Amino acid sequence: MAEKWVNGHSSSILCLNVNKDGLLASGAEGGELTIWSEEGTPLEHTLLQKADDVTSVVFSPTCSKRLYASHGETVSILDTRCLKEPVEHFHVNDEEINCLSVNETDSLLGAADDSGVIKIIDLESKKLSRCLRRHSNICASVVFRPQRPQSLLSCGLDMKVMMWNLQKARPLWIVDLQEEEVNEHSTGQLFNPPLAHSLSVSACGNVFGCGAEDGKIRIFRVTGTKFEQEAAFKGHSLAVSQIFFLPEAYRFITGGNDGRVLLWDVSDELGKQKSPVKSIHRRRTRMPNTTKKLDKINAECSNEHVPILPKLTIEHGEKVNWISCAEIKGSRRILVADQSTSISVYPIAEA
Repeated sequence: MAEKWVNGHSSSILCLNVNKDGLLASGAEGGELTIWSEEGTPLEHTLLQKADDVTSVVFSPTCSKRLYASHGETVSILDTRCLKEPVEHFHVNDEEINCLSVNETDSLLGAADDSGVIKIIDLESKKLSRCLRRHSNICASVVFRPQRPQSLLSCGLDMKVMMWNLQKARPLWIVDLQEEEVNEHSTGQLFNPPLAHSLSVSACGNVFGCGAEDGKIRIFRVTGTKFEQEAAFKGHSLAVSQIFFLPEAYRFITGGNDGRVLLWDVSDELGKQKSPVKSIHRRRTRMPNTTKKLDKINAECSNEHVPILPKLTIEHGEKVNWISCAEIKGSRRILVADQSTSISVYPIAEA
């Protein structure tokens, strides 16, 4: 059974983030923002301007008391010791922001919005630094890569995953999930298109995962200026709304619209594979049908291995809005936000 953290919100909780001191920030519908102790006690609460939904909250990696929150088209910077009035406002996005990410040096902030644009804010000059336009639909998730403050990843409802270097205005590499699925199934139409909802990067910065509408989890590895798919496996019966990497390279948590929360460790399975599945570059030309068929046969032969299964299955029962992980009282806990006003906390049994 989950422990419940209550009395922090009066509407559905949409996002979570934990700082290095163990404090949790949660954002909810109607502009609600709350800071919690690691024991689950609400410490501070505020209602952000215009009461727009708080869609993303991110702590500064260098100052644990600084919090970034997106609400509507606005990014607010707050001090967790006194939430009543934001320290700073940024209004550079034209449509509702879905996700925020800050780099490890706390110098750049990325804000992905409904127009598919990612706005990069220089936090030192407090000015708009870059405007990344390549997604043709809603940009659902953006995340800076650890140890690489100029590199970030994004995904969206255009079914594309992109890697950017902020020294360039265009993406270094693009993978079209729909094109890969069509190649795999040798058909021109997908019953359940892989709209990309969530990204998370491992601590090493070279392994990352993507959760999509088709219930699949895709794991990628970055090599130089490109990334290749290492694995794609069914994780949920409905959309994978959230993915969250633990410190270990191939250990992560996923949450879905099916009400399940799953813990994965795919280090053994991926370690046995000889080579990653080749991804499709944005400039790659279409293959003839005969070549596609051969590739499909080869892929089927090479993928005859034991199915990848979760190490822990939690029947949460509600559609998952956000997941995170924190060390509480000496052990790891999974934190889950759903359609309710409470946060559910589950223990992780360490192997």
